Amino acid sequence: MKPPQPPLVDAHLDLAHNVLDMGLDLTLPLAELRRRHPRGDLPTATLPALGQAGVALVFATLFASPHHPQHNPDGGYRTPDEAHALAWRQLELYRRWADEGRVRLVTSRAGLEAHLRAWEDDGVPGLLILMEGADPIRTPSELGFWVDAGVRIVGPAWGGTRYAGGSWGETGGLTAAGRELVAAMSSEPRVALDASHLSERSFWEAVEVYQGPLLASHSNARRFVSGERHLTDAMIREIGRRDGVVGAVLYNAFLVEGWRRGDPRPGFEVLVRHMAHVASLIGWERVGIGSDFDGGFGTLETPAPLDGPADLRRLQDHLPAGAFAGVIGGNWLRWLRSWLP
Repeated sequence: MKPPQPPLVDAHLDLAHNVLDMGLDLTLPLAELRRRHPRGDLPTATLPALGQAGVALVFATLFASPHHPQHNPDGGYRTPDEAHALAWRQLELYRRWADEGRVRLVTSRAGLEAHLRAWEDDGVPGLLILMEGADPIRTPSELGFWVDAGVRIVGPAWGGTRYAGGSWGETGGLTAAGRELVAAMSSEPRVALDASHLSERSFWEAVEVYQGPLLASHSNARRFVSGERHLTDAMIREIGRRDGVVGAVLYNAFLVEGWRRGDPRPGFEVLVRHMAHVASLIGWERVGIGSDFDGGFGTLETPAPLDGPADLRRLQDHLPAGAFAGVIGGNWLRWLRSWLP
C-alpha cells in the first residue's frame, strides 16, 4: 500500500532516548504501547505509527541526557566519556533497526533520493541522525569521527554544555571549545548546525564563525512565548537569510505563554500562529515541523486534535493554499538537497 502523499518529514524525534532511557518499545503499534504505558502523558509516536502516517524521514536524535540535580537527579552523564558512550549506544540502536528493515539510514543526497523512491513503495521511514547537545563529541577534533559514523546535524547545546550556553541553566555564549567546534563544523561539508536550544548569545557568536547550512530543528517564535528556548525575530531572519528552515515544536507550553500541564489543550490555531509568524519573516518555504513528540511530553501536552503523527496532515485545513506540501515535509527535503553531499 502506497503511503499518503505528500511525504511527511519530522525534523526532531528522540526515538533512541525514548527506548533506552525511558523504556518505551517503539516497535509496538501505538495503541499497544499506550496500553502498556504506566504514566499519564500518553506516547505519541512509534515506528509503526510513523509508517502509517506516511512519515518519509525523521531527524532522529542522539540525545545524551546530562546529570542535573533538578532535571535528571538519578542519572545522566557526568563526563565527556559517559556522554560519548550514551550517544554511541543510541546510534547502535538506529543501526540495529536499519538491519532489521524497520528504518533506513540516510547520510547522503544519493541515499536520500534512493530512500524516497523505496519509501514510495514500502513506506519504511528514513532516519537522518541529529546530535542534540554536543557533549558526546569529547573534543572538537572528534567531530570527524561522528560525521563518519553518520551524524549529519549537530546542535551544540541543550541546556548549557561544554561548548555553548543553552536554553536553560547556563545561557552564556560559546566556550573556547565551542568556537573550535563550530569552526570545525564550518569546514566539514557533511554536517549542519542546529540552532535549537542555543542561547541567544551563543546563536549570534556561532553564526559569526559558522558558514555552513543552518536550521532550527524544533523551535518556536519568542514573539509569543518568552525565554531562551525560543527564537527572536532577528534569529529567525538570520536563519532565513542563510536559506535555513525552522521546525515548529508541538509542546503546548512552547506554543502558549503560561500553559501548564493539566490546562485544556489549545487547538491547531496556536501552532499555526507560530508558523505564520515565521513565514511572515522568511517565507512559508522555510517553515517545517520538528514535533519533538515524546521529548518530555506526551499527546495530552500537544494541540488538539493531535493523537499521533498522522494527525499532522490535518494542518492542510489550517494553512494557506499551496503551503501545506512544503510545511509537511517538502521544505525540509529541499533544504537537505541543497547541501547534503
